[in-house]
Amino acid sequence: EKSTPTMPSSPTTLAAVAAGCTLLAYGASRLTSKKSTSSTDLALTDLDDEILSEEDCISADDVVAIFDKLFLTMQNVVVQLSQQVQQIQMSGQMIPEAQLRQLLKAEFERALVACQVQVFEENDVDADCLEEATWEFMEEGEKYPKVKRAVERFQKLYESISGEEVVGWTPNKGKTPTAGGSKKELSAEELIKAATLYFETLTEKMVEIAKEYKAAGKDLKDPKVSQQYQMEASSDANDVAEEKLKSEMDIQMSDFRAAVDKHSRVPAVGQTLGMLQIKQQQELMAAGVPMM
Repeated sequence: EKSTPTMPSSPTTLAAVAAGCTLLAYGASRLTSKKSTSSTDLALTDLDDEILSEEDCISADDVVAIFDKLFLTMQNVVVQLSQQVQQIQMSGQMIPEAQLRQLLKAEFERALVACQVQVFEENDVDADCLEEATWEFMEEGEKYPKVKRAVERFQKLYESISGEEVVGWTPNKGKTPTAGGSKKELSAEELIKAATLYFETLTEKMVEIAKEYKAAGKDLKDPKVSQQYQMEASSDANDVAEEKLKSEMDIQMSDFRAAVDKHSRVPAVGQTLGMLQIKQQQELMAAGVPMM
């Protein structure tokens, strides 16, 4: 029997994965969560041990296309959930943190189940065959970097909403070596400094990518170009921002998320995130990035 390690997470990080535009909206609305101990039978987090077949039935390009589609569709679900919760909180209603996490996770999974069915039908693939092919390619991630990138991008999206640590997980490898290690607790003041560094780096990289697209003659208002930008920004910008935290403040993303969970209701933290949100939106709009 396989199990997926759990950890506290925050919707703040979720939106960073979703191209960065809604990340700060989550933090600014001070959504927090408790540690999740439930498991899911979704394709990425709880696969059967059964060995299905030795022959490859799906190509690497097929896997990339499927996970790209899943990511884009579920990213929009994340934005909708963020907006709904913000509206509830603006009306003065307060949802207990543990209940909010379960609601977000349940809504995400419900939408994902429906999305998977449609995407699998559109690509004429069998779920079991896709699982087998995905893990085979992931076991040789260096040989299939596009598959690794697409799968881990989606894993990170799911990890952030569920609180279950799945990025880098495979049936053979188990949890990623970087998932454990010592924890670093941040004060509210340290979190403010870390959040400013992280989000400003994230925005700077997103603007840089947008400028590269424009220089190449790509129109970000074109839906297909916009989707391509969202996927590239969600991976590259987030990676750069995470590395910045590690190199300049010696902070891992797991510790950053835990600090957001702990301090997100501190007024100074919420105000800082709100200001960063406004600044991010202004800079992205100035760079010609369509708002989600």
